[in-house]
Amino acid sequence: MKIYTIITLILLLLLVFPMHAQDRTTGRTFTTRSEVIAKHGMAATSHPLATMAAIDILKSGGNAVDAAIAANACLGLMEPVSCGIGGDLFAIIWDAETRKLHGLNASGRSPYDLTRQYLIENGYKSIPPRGPLPVSVPGCVDGWFEMHKKFGVLRMEDILSPAIKHATEGFPVTEIIAHDWELNALVLKDFKGFSEVFMPGGKVPVKGQVFRNPDLANTYQKIARGGRDAFYKGEIAGTMVNYMKEQGGFLSLRDLEDHRSEWVDPVSTDYRGYEVWELPPNGQGIAALQILNILEQYDIASMGFGSLEYMHLFTEAKKLAYEDRAKFYADMDFNKVPVDWLISKEYARQRLKLISMDRAARSYPAGNLKDGDTIYLTVADEEGNMVSLIQSNFRGMGSGMTPPGLGFILQDRGELFSLGEGHFNEYEPHKRPFHTIIPAFVTRNGEPFISFGVMGGAMQPQGHVQVLVNMIDFGMNLQEAGDAPRIQHLGSSQPTGEKMEDGGTLYLESGFDYYPIRELTKKGHNIEYSLGIFGGYQAIMWDEEQQVYYGASESRKDGFAAGF
Repeated sequence: MKIYTIITLILLLLLVFPMHAQDRTTGRTFTTRSEVIAKHGMAATSHPLATMAAIDILKSGGNAVDAAIAANACLGLMEPVSCGIGGDLFAIIWDAETRKLHGLNASGRSPYDLTRQYLIENGYKSIPPRGPLPVSVPGCVDGWFEMHKKFGVLRMEDILSPAIKHATEGFPVTEIIAHDWELNALVLKDFKGFSEVFMPGGKVPVKGQVFRNPDLANTYQKIARGGRDAFYKGEIAGTMVNYMKEQGGFLSLRDLEDHRSEWVDPVSTDYRGYEVWELPPNGQGIAALQILNILEQYDIASMGFGSLEYMHLFTEAKKLAYEDRAKFYADMDFNKVPVDWLISKEYARQRLKLISMDRAARSYPAGNLKDGDTIYLTVADEEGNMVSLIQSNFRGMGSGMTPPGLGFILQDRGELFSLGEGHFNEYEPHKRPFHTIIPAFVTRNGEPFISFGVMGGAMQPQGHVQVLVNMIDFGMNLQEAGDAPRIQHLGSSQPTGEKMEDGGTLYLESGFDYYPIRELTKKGHNIEYSLGIFGGYQAIMWDEEQQVYYGASESRKDGFAAGF
């Protein structure tokens, strides 16, 4: 048969049976791509150029920590809709030399000079989402240097050079980021300094447009040469403080000079033989462990993915955990939070008694205690070091506060404080707010297994649980576990003080059968469909038997996993 005849037949078949992204010869119907598999190193981020920067650092002799910092610096430039050096950072690092996990809390504190009394007297019932008042100390840069001091091998000048080059020469804006950039600009464009940096020529960059940020390149250069003090002291710090004073803010030189990251011990629970690790509060990571402890009491595998029973049980377990999240998760320097009890199996057995498999609860009480928008990336290297890192401005591009000549926006993480008197998360000066961004890690028999995360505010613990259940109970591979349709429950009681009274809303991605959705409504669940709130999964898995890394990056974002 002649070649043109074969081509004609193929084209006719495609017209009759059009191919879709999910039509693959292997894997689940919803899988978008194969896992990436490599021997020497792996990186997974939400932007292709950031992934390649990490790979280049690994190939040049850097380790996983060096590569993670390089990728994060690139993402602060390329994905300013989610992260940047005006925000905070958390990481879980597997150190191959000591065979141990290390946790880093690089979140900043509230200003010394802003008080709850000031906010109440000025008529605030909550801290606003944008402007000068929600700005807390940016912890990212100090986090980079803490990681680098403890584990890094390359010079910081070399680590930041890819981001500096891209900021100077420019990079093409990708599709999802361009979409989010436009949405952010609608609400931030009138804040002083924003449009000068992020709306060249008065317009938001569109997909494919080359965007340059020479101010950020200059800031990165100063940080690379002068270290963390170049950011928290001196010219850069002075520019931030003077700008904030002009805007009616409270950030001071003392706030910046006193900032320090904290090395913490990750905490864990065993889920069917897998040790799942999260960081303790002020973050929300232990909510994932609480949910897993409840789900473990049931035969999830027999329920099946997307089943009525599983989706109902997951939602109710989430509601239970998030009531504790709303009441107790806060800065542990200011509160006695009994983390060991909250993530214990005994506590889970007590709490699950409140769940009815026949009816959705409109509200749950918090437990009785004993004793009182974001980017995610992961990198692994040839020596076996693995980094699980998450970094964010919080609400999209942050507060809108854009100090002149620096090229970045300050975060609005302080919005998540409560103004309720006596609340664990009550606003107080020099206090870390409740935090949503959480990295995760899984070990088996004391050995590293999976470094992963799922970005997206309150979605993150829910996403962690769904990915793990997809793999452990439903037998999905690393890529399938992230591509699978997700559910997200919103409306639980919040760390800012709002209470759940109507059971909240269960949001669904497309891909679930109609039958369980119909039956969920009969059980009293409020169901809605939504787009764009479920994405951000990146993961690396170590296969001890084959001595290879697997990488996964979902199609909901612009990035990919790559290895060598």
